[in-house]
Amino acid sequence: MTFTEPDIQDLEAALARIRGLVDATPVRRSDALDAALGCRVLMKCENLQPTGAFKVRGASNAVARLREAGDGGDVATHSSGNHGAALARAARLDGRRAHVVMPSNAVAAKIAAVKAEGGVVVPCEPGQAPREAGLATLVAAGLTPIPPYDHPDIIAGQGTAALELFDQVGELDVVIAPVGGGGLLAGTAIAARNRRPGTRVIGAEPAGAADTRASFTADDRVNTWSPDTVADGLRAVIGVSNFQVIRNNVDDILVADDDAIVAAMRLVFETTGMRIEPSAAVPIAVIATHPETFANQSVGVIVSGGNFDPGLFPWLDEPSPATT
Repeated sequence: MTFTEPDIQDLEAALARIRGLVDATPVRRSDALDAALGCRVLMKCENLQPTGAFKVRGASNAVARLREAGDGGDVATHSSGNHGAALARAARLDGRRAHVVMPSNAVAAKIAAVKAEGGVVVPCEPGQAPREAGLATLVAAGLTPIPPYDHPDIIAGQGTAALELFDQVGELDVVIAPVGGGGLLAGTAIAARNRRPGTRVIGAEPAGAADTRASFTADDRVNTWSPDTVADGLRAVIGVSNFQVIRNNVDDILVADDDAIVAAMRLVFETTGMRIEPSAAVPIAVIATHPETFANQSVGVIVSGGNFDPGLFPWLDEPSPATT
């Protein structure tokens, strides 16, 4: 299928379409966080969405588009968790059901979230190929696929977070978003290039899953990768159409290692009281890892989600120094 890159009108239509289905999340900042990072950080808090992550934007837009097209059937996807829960919710609210192929090493809380939203979890082995094979089986059985990131309706929906951010804060020197499959970063880039063309767009990626960085550097998409990172939501290989948008509209992809990612989770917790997941902490980790790139600038950060495994990060269940 030929890919038509979403434009700003598609993002604006998506924003109108999902109004009432998702939250217009707040932007927060902290003097202590700014001091620690050496720049002014404005956090778009997608961790406060109903499913705890930005994915509800793209899923809601995609399901609404199916309804507009007269397709009322059940849907299917593959997901490490956040997209699965988002699609399950969007499907449930639209009177249908979502079937979600999930790897066996997915965070238990994310599996539970899909089920809580009425989704059917279809387990598979870890890795991109088993996930895609599982989805293909469901599609062959008659379900309508809604990919987690490689689709124009998903990209347009995810880009609405950046549209809101620019309306809330005005000018920014930089906007930074995490990148796994690339839907959020692609949508963010489209929003920035049209609403704030002077704003630099940077993708933040774990060093252990840096396929987008490798693709961006080579100007040619890497189609296989063996991810090894605590940021479970960013283990997917960059999507074909997503990379097309990113290659044309993003200024740079920067990486941070897992130690920096966990330190960033703790820094945000201690300075703001917010409990964010590893994937959401990657942009903060990138800022800390590359301070010269962001020094003394206004930096918009898409805080992608707040769904974490409390067994891995028990200190997030403690009282926050920022709120005590």
